Formats: sequence, structure tokens, C-alpha cells
Amino acid sequence: MYAIVESRGRQYKVSPGDLIALDLLNVASGETYTFDKVLMLVNDDLNVILDKKDLEKVRVSGVVTKTQKGDKIVIFKYKRRKDYHKKQGHRQSYSLVKIKGIENIE
Repeated sequence: MYAIVESRGRQYKVSPGDLIALDLLNVASGETYTFDKVLMLVNDDLNVILDKKDLEKVRVSGVVTKTQKGDKIVIFKYKRRKDYHKKQGHRQSYSLVKIKGIENIE
């Protein structure tokens, strides 16, 4: 069983037990996070559910395990022969979420 969920404009394929990295969430480590939008659900017997009415009954929940920063990205801009250069760095923060389960509430 797996589901396609959307979080902050990005789509993720999740199954129970998966560990995914999301953009930084306003949820503390150890707390439960429920995904707002479920776009598709595939059952164990490979039935695909795409109907919005049926998907409103599906809940995908996970636990935020920790928050981290990613690798540093270096942005270097320059214009030749103009004595212009600019070096800038960035580290994106993200939350690691372990998927607890996919539930179909009826």
C-alpha cells in the first residue's frame, strides 16, 4: 500500500515505515504530523483510488524524528573584467518524517 501526498507544493510517494525529508515544519521532534492533501491511494490489492470524496477519508500520518540542515550550497556570481564578484552560501533546513500509517476512515 502506498499513497501520493502533497506537502508545501511538493509531491511524495509514501508507504508505512518510509523516512522522507520535508521542508522545515513548525512541528517539534517526536510530534505527529498529518498530511493535508492525499492525491492518490493504491491498496494492497492494487486498487487505485483517485476520487476526491474517497480521498477525503484517507489519513496519512507520520512522526517528526528530527530537524536538520542540508549540505551547504555555494552561490558565486561574477562579471569578468568589471571587478565584481559575490560569494554567498545557503543551508536548507528540513524535517525528517517517518510515516506511521495510511488509514482509510469510513
